[in-house]
Amino acid sequence: MTISEAVEEYLSYIESVRTLSANTVTACRNDLEQFKEMPFIGSEREMTSIELEELKQCVGFLSKKKRSAASINRFISSVRSLFGYCRKFGHLKKNVALELKTVKNPKKLPRFMTGAEIDRLCREPEKNELLWEKRDKALFEMLYSSGCRASEIVSLTFEDFNGDYSSAIVTGKGSKDRRVYFEKDAQTALKAYLEDRKKRFGDGDRENHIFVNQRGGALTTGGLRLIISKYSGSEGTKHHVSPHAFRHTFATAMITNGADVRLVQELLGHSSISTTQRYTHISTEKMIEMYNKAHPHAGK
Repeated sequence: MTISEAVEEYLSYIESVRTLSANTVTACRNDLEQFKEMPFIGSEREMTSIELEELKQCVGFLSKKKRSAASINRFISSVRSLFGYCRKFGHLKKNVALELKTVKNPKKLPRFMTGAEIDRLCREPEKNELLWEKRDKALFEMLYSSGCRASEIVSLTFEDFNGDYSSAIVTGKGSKDRRVYFEKDAQTALKAYLEDRKKRFGDGDRENHIFVNQRGGALTTGGLRLIISKYSGSEGTKHHVSPHAFRHTFATAMITNGADVRLVQELLGHSSISTTQRYTHISTEKMIEMYNKAHPHAGK
């Protein structure tokens, strides 16, 4: 079996049999396309002809291209999974990728916004209407209120919400459902947007997704990134952030203000508590404040 044939069969398997999310399949496809196009690999090579040293060369090639450790490790994971699939279904007698080691990933604190920064960005659509004021205000408030991933927010439909829009069921990684919550500012912004959407599209509005583009079609994750980039870029706050920064900011704010880490784990939909514990870092100012309250001699 050639590498090209193996890749297509494996991608079909994880999409239709294992039913992994569209984002996971896309990421894996991108990694394996890179693998096929490596100068010393080639898509028409037989899977059985690949040696461990060649896989190590792939990792070295990506390192020279200045790819991040996270990106390289995701590539390694995708290649390992491909070889594991081929071994499991009899296309290989030996899985050489088992010995392919990941690279050291330097620990970085998640990038989050301060209270002033998130407040400014949430006000930016009203102050500086670059696209669609009420929709964009609702998007920002709901991202911050819920800690949702970009894909989760754009996938929300009317049926996902409870009656007063204070909570919704989202489907996260691994097709796991969880309930997320929206506080008063987010609810108010959402209702204002839905009224404005009804005025804009009238009876012709048949889209069941909550968030739509300016033509009335379902908003995509790419569209969401463009919206956030517009308001946080040179025409807006001049402090560029990604959709995931809202999620980091939500988690940081919850933990800094005393929420139990396991509650935050549940709200974020993390399968591992260690992932959530990254957010237990708190600001120096908050640390000093807590120290002064807790230490018996601090106020003397």
